Amino acid sequence: MDPARLIRLDDTTWRAEPTGAMRAPVVIYAEEALIRGMDDKVLEQARNVATLPGIIGAAYAMPDAHWGYGFPIGGVAAFDPTLGGVVSAGGVGFDISCGVRTMLTGLPASEVEPRKAALADRLFAAVPAGMGRQGDITVEPAAMDALLEGGAQWAVAQGWGEAEDLARIEEQGRMAGADPAQVSERARLRMRRELGTLGSGNHYLEVQVVAEILAPEIAAAYGLRLGEVVVTIHSGSRGLGHQVASEFLLEMAARGMPEGTTLPDRELACAPIASPLGQRYLGAMRAAINCAFANREILGHRARMVFRELFPEAHLSLLFDVSHNTCKEETHKIDGEPRHLFVHRKGATRALGPGHPALPERLRAVGQPVLIGGSMGTGSWVLAGLPNSEARAFASACHGAGRALSRHAALKRWSGRAIQDELAAAGILIRSPSTRGIAEEAPGAYKDVGAVVAVTERAGLARRVARLRPIVCIKG
Repeated sequence: MDPARLIRLDDTTWRAEPTGAMRAPVVIYAEEALIRGMDDKVLEQARNVATLPGIIGAAYAMPDAHWGYGFPIGGVAAFDPTLGGVVSAGGVGFDISCGVRTMLTGLPASEVEPRKAALADRLFAAVPAGMGRQGDITVEPAAMDALLEGGAQWAVAQGWGEAEDLARIEEQGRMAGADPAQVSERARLRMRRELGTLGSGNHYLEVQVVAEILAPEIAAAYGLRLGEVVVTIHSGSRGLGHQVASEFLLEMAARGMPEGTTLPDRELACAPIASPLGQRYLGAMRAAINCAFANREILGHRARMVFRELFPEAHLSLLFDVSHNTCKEETHKIDGEPRHLFVHRKGATRALGPGHPALPERLRAVGQPVLIGGSMGTGSWVLAGLPNSEARAFASACHGAGRALSRHAALKRWSGRAIQDELAAAGILIRSPSTRGIAEEAPGAYKDVGAVVAVTERAGLARRVARLRPIVCIKG
C-alpha cells in the first residue's frame, strides 16, 4: 500500500478521511514499512466498513492487518444499536471465537529438551489435528444445547478441564446470551465429532520457552519466568462456527438490510443489531463462542494429560484464554459518556487495561494478557493491555504476525518437507498430518511478528511482556 494514500498523524497512526458514503474515518496503526507491506485491499475494505450504519469512532486496522472476507483481518469496528448499528457475520469471520490460550508448566527448558521428541509424538497422538479431523468425543444431540450454552464451564463439569481455569478465560468461559436454537442441525452435525480437535490452517499447539522478558513486574504477575516452558493452543469453533457464519452470511445478503440500503461489498452483508435477524445471528454466534471455549478447554486438558505422563511434577496452570474473532456487547466511553456498543474484532484481540472489572482479581492490577501467535519458526509474544488502549481502538490489539503471502503463493515457494527439516535443524520439532499444510504455514509466509508487536506497543494498544520461542509445534 502506498503511504501517500493516508494522512500520517504520528509514527504509528495513519488516517483516511471520510469520503463518499463513509460515515467515519479509517485509522490504521502501523509503521511505514508495515503500511508498504499491506495489500491495497486493507484500505479498501476498511473504507467499506466505515460506510456501515451506526459505526462509532473509526474503522480501525491493526498492525498485522491483511485482506479478509468483508472486513480486513485485523479489523475493529464498533456499532451503536440506537443509531441503527449493524452486526456483520463477515466482521466476525468464519472461525468464530478463534483464539489463543497459554498454559504455564513451571518446567525449565533444560528438563524438557531431552524428552522433546517423545513429547512431540505424544502430543501429536493425543490432539487430533487436520482438515475435518474428528476426535474420540461424541456430543450426542441431547448434550449439544448444554455445550452451546455452557462453553468451558460445561467442559469442566464433564471432567475435561479444571474449575480454576474459568477465571482466566474471557467471560469466565461462558458467553451469556447464547441461543442454541439458532444453530442449525447441519452446524451441530459438523461439531458432533470435532470437539477436542485442533483443526487446520494456522491452528496449532506449541510447546514454547520464555526466551525474553521485557516487563519483569508484569511477567511476575503472569507467572512467566525466563527459561521456563509454556504451552500455547490456537484453535476455535471448528466446523460449527464456519457453518453458522456461512448460513447467516447468505441470509444477511438476501434480506439483512432494509430495502433501499446499498452495501459497497456483498461480503459486508449485515443486519441491524435490533432486528430479528441480527438478534438470531448474535444468539448463534455466542453459542459458537461457547463451542470454542469448550474446545480449547478440552485441548488444554489433553495437553495436561500428556505432560502429566512425561513430567509428573508439572501442573499446567492457565495464564489466559482470549478470542480474536468475535462481536461483543461492551461499554466504552465516547466523548466522556458511557455507550453500549457492539464491537467487532476480526483477527484482533481484546486488550483490557489495568483496573478493568472484567479481569480476574490476580490480573487486574497489571492488565489483561494479550496472546499473540507468530509463525512456526519465529516465536510468539505475550503482551498486556494498557490504560489508554480503550481510547485507541476500543481496547483492541493485534492477534498475530499477519500473512505476507497467500497460502497458494507459499505452496509455490516452499516444500513442507524441507521446512520441517530446516526447523528441526533449528531445534523446532513439527508434527503435522500434512506436509502441504506445513508449506502453507511456512515462517516466510508471515510478517515479522517482532515488528508487529513493537508497533503495537508504540501505538499504545498493548505492552510487550515476554517473547516465547517454539520447540515443538503440532500443526493441522
